[in-house]
Amino acid sequence: MQEMSKLPSIGRKTALRLLLNMLRREVEEVDNLTNAIHNLRHNVKYCKKCHNISDTDICDICADKNRNDKIICVVENIQDVMAIEATMQYNGLYHVLGGLISPMDGIGPSDLEIASLVTRVEQEDIEEVILALSSTMEGDTTNFYIHRKLSPLNVNISVIAHGIAVGNEIEYTDELTLGKSIVNRTPFKN
Repeated sequence: MQEMSKLPSIGRKTALRLLLNMLRREVEEVDNLTNAIHNLRHNVKYCKKCHNISDTDICDICADKNRNDKIICVVENIQDVMAIEATMQYNGLYHVLGGLISPMDGIGPSDLEIASLVTRVEQEDIEEVILALSSTMEGDTTNFYIHRKLSPLNVNISVIAHGIAVGNEIEYTDELTLGKSIVNRTPFKN
C-alpha cells in the first residue's frame, strides 16, 4: 500500500478502485495490461507529418497511398481524427493542432502545431485545407488565425458545415451529423 503514494495525482480513491479491480483479475490479464501500458508509453509517438499518434515515424493515415494527399483536415486533437474517421466520409490527410488558441488559458499560436501546418501547405501540393475545429470561441479564433496564415498561399480554405451545434465538441458529435458536416463544408469567410 506504500506504492499508492507514488501514483500520479489521479486521486487516492481512483487509484484504490483500480488496485481493487486489478486484484480481482487473473495475474496474466494484469501482466498483459501492464505490458500494454508500458509499450504504449515507450513505443507510441506523434506522427512527424500530421501529429497524430503512431507507433512509427509516419502514421498509417499519412502513409496510406489510397488517401487524397491534396486535402488536409485540421483538427484540435486525436479524438477528432478518430471521430471523423468513424464517419467514413473523408479520405484526405489530417493535421492535429494539439489544442486551440485560448488566451484565457495562456495558449497562443506558438503553443500549437500551426507553424508546421503552414510549412506543409507551402511544401506539399495541397489544394484544400478543411478547418474542422469546434464551434466555440476558441475554435473560431483558431480558424481565423489559420485562415490569415494560409490566405497568401493560394490554397482553398473551407470549414466544416455548421450542422454541429455551436459550443459542441467534435468528438461528442454523432457520426451522421459529423459526416454531413465534412461532406457539406463551406469556404471560410472572415
